[in-house]
Amino acid sequence: MHIMIIEDEPVIRQELKQLLENALYQVTAPEEFEDVAFFVLEKDPDLVLLDVNLPGESGYDICSRIRAKSEVPIIFVTSRTDSMDELMGMLKGGDDYITKPFQLPILLARIAAVLKRAKRSVKEESIKLQHKGVELDVARGKLGYEGCWIDLSKNEIKILHLLFLKKGEIVSRADMVEYLWDQQVFIDDNALSVNMTRIRGKLEEIGVHGLIETKRGMGYRI
Repeated sequence: MHIMIIEDEPVIRQELKQLLENALYQVTAPEEFEDVAFFVLEKDPDLVLLDVNLPGESGYDICSRIRAKSEVPIIFVTSRTDSMDELMGMLKGGDDYITKPFQLPILLARIAAVLKRAKRSVKEESIKLQHKGVELDVARGKLGYEGCWIDLSKNEIKILHLLFLKKGEIVSRADMVEYLWDQQVFIDDNALSVNMTRIRGKLEEIGVHGLIETKRGMGYRI
């Protein structure tokens, strides 16, 4: 497994590199930070550890640029501890958010968990599901209805995939958060609400209304 470290603090960068190499990962740790997103896409690692505070472009912006072309797992590793920073990281497409200082065994466990989820997603890529005329194409990351298609983000795909798998059942918010993030980090409850609002907006764009039902105090159902 190849992990790329995007960290501008030399001491932390070297510490992470040594830790991961000792854990038998292949590691790339660039010391220059010009056009980081292009460098990541070019090297195509299995996972990226990404700092937020970087010279020039912020980690959030780099994550957005990577996400436009790749679903490589991204873990933010940063000194920012505010819950809104964590929420921002998730909304930009991050898979996990770890604050400094961190405990090395916990970091390794979180990396392993994210890589495991990524493998699970690969297995799900060929799945196509339908409900009430709406088609979810996981491989293409698209949602379709009566010939109209719209693109979905990774978390939007996962939310809809879970709802389609359990159609007719109420899926609790807690179960949905666990499916999305395995409860590896504290997730602001607003993160799920933001994703649901975006999904409903996209459904309406292709002419679908009322597919997702909110059961107050319980969860969601299609």
